[in-house]
Amino acid sequence: MIDLSEMAPFVDRAHDDGLTCLVATASRDGQPNLAFKGSMMVWDQDHLAFWERAHGETLAHLRENPRVSVVDRNREAGKTWRFWGTTELHEGDSLRQEIMGRTIPAELERDPERKGIGVLVRVDRVLGSGVDQRGEN
Repeated sequence: MIDLSEMAPFVDRAHDDGLTCLVATASRDGQPNLAFKGSMMVWDQDHLAFWERAHGETLAHLRENPRVSVVDRNREAGKTWRFWGTTELHEGDSLRQEIMGRTIPAELERDPERKGIGVLVRVDRVLGSGVDQRGEN
């Protein structure tokens, strides 16, 4: 069973602490991509979420292959976690609005026209800082 409550204070403050989370994606044919996501947050017990405002390679990959890996590292606190999961894109529904509503102001300022997409990540595994949790999949 996944429980992200221990990670929430670190993931949710990563941007403010100058420690932006890193998201790894891959296209359908396996071409990798890494991107910093300052809007990463713990959504609930077993989901992360972020506001995808760049509409670049990350989004293109997520449309082809919903699997992602996320890294959050806070060296000062001695905390590092790797998350693996499957994404859902929310482009015109109420969940998109909810994700936008919880996105930090610094990231929304970079998307003044609010063209971003809400990305929900169902976490299947989290590993690091004394934690090794796996979902029921």
